[in-house]
Amino acid sequence: MFEYTDYHTVFPAGAQVPYDRKRIHEIEARRKDLGGQLFMDRVLKALGISKNKIYPPKNDNGVKQLHQQICESNMSMHHKLSLLYYVLLDFDIVDGQASLSETFASASGMPQKYEIFMKGLWYMDCLAFSTALEYVAHPSLVPDFADDIVITLVQHSSDGDFDLALSYYHTVQPVLKSSKALELIFGAMAQTNVTEALLCSRTYPEYTRELLFRQLIAETLGSKSAQADELAFLPFDSLEEVWFEEYLSSGEGRNLKKAKDTLLVRKIASDRFGEIRTQRTSSQWGPVLEGIKQGIEGQFE
Repeated sequence: MFEYTDYHTVFPAGAQVPYDRKRIHEIEARRKDLGGQLFMDRVLKALGISKNKIYPPKNDNGVKQLHQQICESNMSMHHKLSLLYYVLLDFDIVDGQASLSETFASASGMPQKYEIFMKGLWYMDCLAFSTALEYVAHPSLVPDFADDIVITLVQHSSDGDFDLALSYYHTVQPVLKSSKALELIFGAMAQTNVTEALLCSRTYPEYTRELLFRQLIAETLGSKSAQADELAFLPFDSLEEVWFEEYLSSGEGRNLKKAKDTLLVRKIASDRFGEIRTQRTSSQWGPVLEGIKQGIEGQFE
């Protein structure tokens, strides 16, 4: 039987402890970059170990103390193994190959889904988000810490490239619990594909849906992308038409730079669309709308 409570069974004699001054500085820098909290910190707190700065250990004795606290905690054995596995991933960097962590996972009988998830969180803490996504979005996992993962991926997107955040969201389809996570991922969606964002907003109850709809307008008109030009031509339903006009004519959106022009374009497009509505079949709407769009945009050049 694997004795995970024996320190040297988990951390073999001769294994080089990776927590020198440089490594600790790197971990602390990444903690700061992640808003002051690593995913390891979140896991420790969720499992009842809330003592500050327990990770990273400062020296050999610190590793022993961390091992002892994990073993003496009230959490399940699988959770204890998961935390120890995360620490061993640090050891693998010094060892130069993924040997200690893999040996531990195999010998301890650690469930594979725990191994996948903790490795994903470890890569998140290393800011290796593309690699982390291969693990945290694995179909075998329950989407734990989904809000935190979404927030992190959106906030660390560069140059408006939200592919990783949106890939995680669409693959995992988590039920987000915080308004911050929802606002961030919806904002990313709005800046990437306005039609997709509109359809997404319709999946929420009316109050939240209206808030997201307003955010959609603000995000698209406030951006410099082509998404702003598409806003006036989206297929709004009757409720959205009311929200659209109210927000841009008398609501907070009236101060947006393109508010008046967008309202005018929407009205002209709607009027022209109505005039030819009975003259076209459904298969011809695409070319018609594109012609209207090009004609209206020409008036504002």
